Amino acid sequence: MAYRRPLLRTAYEQDAAMLPTWFQRGAFFLLIFTFCLAALGAPFLSGIPSFFLGGTWINPVTNIFPLGIAALGFLILVGFTGQVSIGHAFFMGVGAYVAVSLGGNGDGWKACVPFHDEVGLLDQAAQCGMGLPMWVWLPMAGIGATLVGILVSPAAVRVRGLYLAIATIGLIFIGLHLGRMLPEYAGDFESGRRWPELQFKWWQEETPLIDMTSDGKWFGLIHLTEEQKQFFFLLGMLLIFGVITKNIARSRTGRALQAIRDRDIAAEVMGVPEFKYKLIGFAISSFYAGIGGALFASYNGRVAPVQWSLLLSVDFIAILLIGGIGTIAGTMLGLVFVELTPEVVKKFTEWLADQLGNGGLTGWVADVLLTQGGDFGPIAVTPAAPGWPMSVFLWNFVIFGVLIVVFMIFEPQGLYGIWLRIRNYWKGWPFSY
Repeated sequence: MAYRRPLLRTAYEQDAAMLPTWFQRGAFFLLIFTFCLAALGAPFLSGIPSFFLGGTWINPVTNIFPLGIAALGFLILVGFTGQVSIGHAFFMGVGAYVAVSLGGNGDGWKACVPFHDEVGLLDQAAQCGMGLPMWVWLPMAGIGATLVGILVSPAAVRVRGLYLAIATIGLIFIGLHLGRMLPEYAGDFESGRRWPELQFKWWQEETPLIDMTSDGKWFGLIHLTEEQKQFFFLLGMLLIFGVITKNIARSRTGRALQAIRDRDIAAEVMGVPEFKYKLIGFAISSFYAGIGGALFASYNGRVAPVQWSLLLSVDFIAILLIGGIGTIAGTMLGLVFVELTPEVVKKFTEWLADQLGNGGLTGWVADVLLTQGGDFGPIAVTPAAPGWPMSVFLWNFVIFGVLIVVFMIFEPQGLYGIWLRIRNYWKGWPFSY
């Protein structure tokens, strides 16, 4: 009798498949199916919709999808190519402002005139746009960011390591300075301007073909709320870019990028042109960042120039370090963990605040952790000045800093490495070897 060896792969196509096993395919589609049912509020999922993707959670979850597209671009640059960049938020901002220039409702480029005191910042900036449809401004957001990335990449790819990180930090401050100096274009530095809505039109007709900013039937088949339409659209965009990223990783270009990451001099000796492929990695990463920035700004409606700051770039570093550098699954795990942790901490703190003064264990925990100004709790319930006790906003920075240090020391492979150890343990159970 012939026995078939599990997970035996006899061809490169089998080894490089996106989902090589039936278990992985089933788990992936089950996850997507569960997400969709939860977003639709399926009643037979018990309490999942109201807790997971109900009115409280569907917006924070949807908000991470555009950031996920940008994070995949950061993965290509840092995880595949080995380029340490801290300027990713700048390219998101470039894509966002290309999108609002082309898609914003206004009087076209002639409205982008020098600012005058008698005109309000938001009113002036709202006039600067060409009103083009989404199928124009969305790809052009990625192309615009790519062109800027190609412009700066010759200087960036000639340096490496810490020097590249310092060089790309300069892009962040250039972007912030331009946002502050061009209020007639960017709007107020703190409140920003309106972005084009997520609507699909053939050109500039009044009634969009697909409107994701109002409740109604989608394609005449199913009634969805505004939040549900945007959830499914942005989830679909994230899946598309995830598939493209996986195909890049297993293509000739992806193998060349990873060879440069592992041993750049050896790759050059083997015939891989380092400068060319570093430039390609920078350009692809910028394209992803531009698309992610445009979708992020359009979903949120109003985004200020200060949003595209160093803190946003640090978020992407945390996503890769905590999730796992070099893998799409690790990037998605890090994305969910990093972007939803502040919301979880905020909701938990609000719940604890309701328990103040109550008896029992929860009341005691709330009295220990929270303060309203008269006791010694580390978390301030009301907005507090910098110092002790700290607000929830500042505690999130502390949590991220501690997590980055812990993962760098104890688990360099991140959450994906933890998953690998769990998976390998159950593969070999009950044997220990």
